[in-house]
Amino acid sequence: MTDNGLLLIIDAQYDFCEASGSLYVPGAGKDMERLASFIKDGGKKFRDIVFSQDTHQVIDISHPAFWTNKEGKNPAPFTRITVEDIENDVWKPFFGKESGVKYLKELDKQGEFPHVIWPEHCIEGSKGAAIVDVVMEAVKDWERPRNKSHKVIQKGKSPYTEHFGIMQANVPLDYDSDTQLNISLLDSFIDYDTIYIAGEAQSHCVANTVKQLLVYPGIADKIIILKNCMSPVAGFEHLADGIYSQLKSKQFIEV
Repeated sequence: MTDNGLLLIIDAQYDFCEASGSLYVPGAGKDMERLASFIKDGGKKFRDIVFSQDTHQVIDISHPAFWTNKEGKNPAPFTRITVEDIENDVWKPFFGKESGVKYLKELDKQGEFPHVIWPEHCIEGSKGAAIVDVVMEAVKDWERPRNKSHKVIQKGKSPYTEHFGIMQANVPLDYDSDTQLNISLLDSFIDYDTIYIAGEAQSHCVANTVKQLLVYPGIADKIIILKNCMSPVAGFEHLADGIYSQLKSKQFIEV
């Protein structure tokens, strides 16, 4: 008999999980091996599997090419950009100074993470955006005898806002429904007794997914974190401690 659980896999993609990926998360390779074993050995715990898939273009608010300085040069990866940087013309965004200031002020207003420039990653259609083989093969093996199909939720396709959490973009855009709260996905979560969460990175996209779910009491209590199936981005190890501290100790398990 299958338990009424959901396995929610966040951004188990080549660019994050393989050492040659453009935004490799140290430890992610082993995380994905453990996750694959959990799918194989613990597959009766859940009846559905949902992936999130980070999906970007080269010109993206999180990528260097979106920003230039007075010399026309792009920022290096891991550069932090502030409102003051834009107002003082240190960095000029692709979509204009006024929009850049408005975006970063909204990030701050909503209590989101500071804006950081990442290496180009998870470019739509590229190898870097693909789910890593070890996890995908485990999922396919799980599906065949059950006549099941996994679901993939793409996030990050808008170049004008970051999209860490699976439920909505960091700053939802009025004109782009893909950046707004995914109500149908949220409604589907109510049907499960348990929501197992794994993936990359612990410090960013997993943490923000958890943050977005915590505001819904009927869903927050269902969350189980597979804590040894995720790792933080190097240099951001404690960024999301405040988010995870809102969970009960019994909501963290190792597999």
